Formats: sequence, structure tokens, C-alpha cells
Amino acid sequence: MNRYTRKTFALEILMIAVAIVFAFPVYVLVNLAFRAPSDTSSPISPTTSPTLANFSQAWQEGGLGGALINSVLVTTLSVLIVLVVSSLAAYPLARSTAHWSRGTFLLIMLGLILPFQLASLPLYQTIRDLGLLGSVWSLVLFYAGLQVPFTTFLYVGFLRALPRDFEEAATIDGCGPLTAFRYVILPMLKPITVTALVLNAVSVWNDFFTPLLYLSGSDQQTMPVAIAGFVGQFVSDWNLIFAALLISIVPVLAVYLALQRSIINGFAGGLKG
Repeated sequence: MNRYTRKTFALEILMIAVAIVFAFPVYVLVNLAFRAPSDTSSPISPTTSPTLANFSQAWQEGGLGGALINSVLVTTLSVLIVLVVSSLAAYPLARSTAHWSRGTFLLIMLGLILPFQLASLPLYQTIRDLGLLGSVWSLVLFYAGLQVPFTTFLYVGFLRALPRDFEEAATIDGCGPLTAFRYVILPMLKPITVTALVLNAVSVWNDFFTPLLYLSGSDQQTMPVAIAGFVGQFVSDWNLIFAALLISIVPVLAVYLALQRSIINGFAGGLKG
């Protein structure tokens, strides 16, 4: 029988303190998002007269409707391509014992080690030559290439820990490599797939530099770039900024709440694997 000790009490106090530290910025964010600009009281003091005007004003002035659609489109397509390409590439890399497999895997890992900033200029020139500057498809192409090495690394590590018994049985029953992968291996990859999905989606959704670079000079923008538009050199309306941030958080939070159980199980299973 577990006893409630002083050590348990100290750990509870520590966890409560950590929770307060993490919750405090969220409180300030929500508090100021619902506060009228005319209210100049301390950000810590609760808002006595909350208003939704900041959200409607931020939505209209920042063009958040189009930015939200672009962010959802870019994130969905990029993550889908990354998951499909990485899982298909990781399967032969993890199962093959040939010398080319190890060499190819190390070559892919170079994309994980080398910072993408080194290739910013040639990548920009390539996107320009393809005529994709100012288009959201440039972002899809960029993220699809950028995230594949890391995601392939996750899949390869997970696949190497999986036993070969199921796919060998499928091969005996007449399944080819792709059929065995689709019906046997792919369902077993659900934990690491959910883990990779969350990591890649958050990375793509929150990226600011790449959309600013490739969409500059066009009427297309993503949520981080649209929110940055509220920050001026001399004046910054923090009420609108925080309202726009809340709008940006809502889609990610909605997906998390809808897939909460799968995400938690995916992280636990993926990290364990």
C-alpha cells in the first residue's frame, strides 16, 4: 500500500508550481485577447469587461481567413506527402541488409544533419525558376523535402524494432512487398505515424521564415506571417495580436482534442518503439 509521504507532498507542490509557470503566459494571452484596447490596466489583472471586437477586427484587418486556409492547405498536403514518402522509403532501408541500404540511409541522414539555411539561396533560385514564388505550392514542395529525412529516421528506427514474422507469413501467402507493406506493416506503424504527424504538423504550422521568404510580394500568406503584420516599428496593438494568436491556435487545438487518445497512444508507442 502506497503511503502519502513528505516526498510525495514536495513533488505535488513542485508540479503545481511548474503548471502555474506554464499556465501564466496562456492566462495573459487569453486575458488581453478579450480586453478592449482602451483598458490600460495591468495585463495580470482580470479583464472586467470582455469583448469579442478584437477577434473580428483582427480577422478583417489581418486577412486571417485566407491565411488560415493557406496554413491548413500547406500543412495537410506537406504532412501527407512526408508520411507517404518517408514510410515507403524507410521500409526497404530497414529491411534490406545490402550495402546500398546503409549508404542510402546515411545519405538521407545528411539532410537531417546539415541546416537547411545553407541551401536557402539555391533553393530560392530553384523555386523562382519553377515559377512557384508567391504560391503556396512552393511551401508544400519545400516542407515535403525538408521533413522527409527526419521522418524517415523515425520510421527506420521503429521498423527495425518490429519482428519480421508477420510480413514473412504474408510473403508465404503470396503477397508482394508492396502488398505486405500496405496490409501488414502499415497498420503496425500507427504509433510512429501519429508521432511523426504531430511533430511535422506543428513544425509546418508554426514556421515563419519560409512563408515570409517564398510568399513575399504576393497576396498569399500563412497564419504566422499574417499575425506578424500586426507588429509595427513604432506601434503594436497587442490586443489584436493576442486575438489573432488565439484564432491561430484554435485549429491545432481542435485537431488535438479530436485525436487526443490516438496522439497520446501514438507518442507512448512511438517513443517506446
